[in-house]
Amino acid sequence: MQSPLFNHAEQQSQERYTVQNPQLLRVALTGHDDILARKGSMVAYQGLVDFDGEYQSSSQRRARAHTGEGLDLMRCSGQGTVYFANLAQHIHVVDVDHEGLTVDSAYVLALDSTLNTEVIAVDSQYGISGSGKYQLNVSGRGKVALMTSGQPLMMQVTPEKYVSVDADAIVAWSSGLRVQMQAQTHSSGVLRRRGNTGEGWELSFLGQGFALVQPSEVMPPQNAATGQGLRAQYGVGQHGAHAQNQNNVWG
Repeated sequence: MQSPLFNHAEQQSQERYTVQNPQLLRVALTGHDDILARKGSMVAYQGLVDFDGEYQSSSQRRARAHTGEGLDLMRCSGQGTVYFANLAQHIHVVDVDHEGLTVDSAYVLALDSTLNTEVIAVDSQYGISGSGKYQLNVSGRGKVALMTSGQPLMMQVTPEKYVSVDADAIVAWSSGLRVQMQAQTHSSGVLRRRGNTGEGWELSFLGQGFALVQPSEVMPPQNAATGQGLRAQYGVGQHGAHAQNQNNVWG
């Protein structure tokens, strides 16, 4: 049998994480370190691999219930190769070190089980639609696989050059950055999404680090909660309430 399809054979690599193609992640399991992955994201595997639900502590369940932010994961263990994908989104592997990573949990595909995660609150005076005021902080040493709708843009932030990003397009940023949520509009009309421009809430980043932006202002379908009609116009999405716990871990 012959077909151009055979040009898409599996990639051979010694790396633990390998981007098989822009929309498919290959992870090698050696029997020592487990992988935590988005539930239902496994599309194929080889070898002796076990899949099990990942336990959530009471504090994690409570944070998820109150903020909508958190990870719904499965634990992958054993020896073999596992392939992950989600809605054909583009996949990017990031090394997390002492700098830390803040990310919207909707864009996390997989991560090393050695990494720590906690829900934090983004500094804000108002709720926003789409991307919530609560985000996920990832710390420790290890790798995390992120997803974007299309090829992303990595923007460098320096003390001399701050960066502002549409709140519905931001994917992740360096945890050390100072963040402020705002709407560029007059105070008398702050609840409107910039009149008829279609632009709304944004995050401004200051300090030294990076901000990862996707070429889309639409969240993945399984977590879209941007509201419709007047709800979207006035910033009333899944997290469209007045801010609490600013700059703090949720609790």
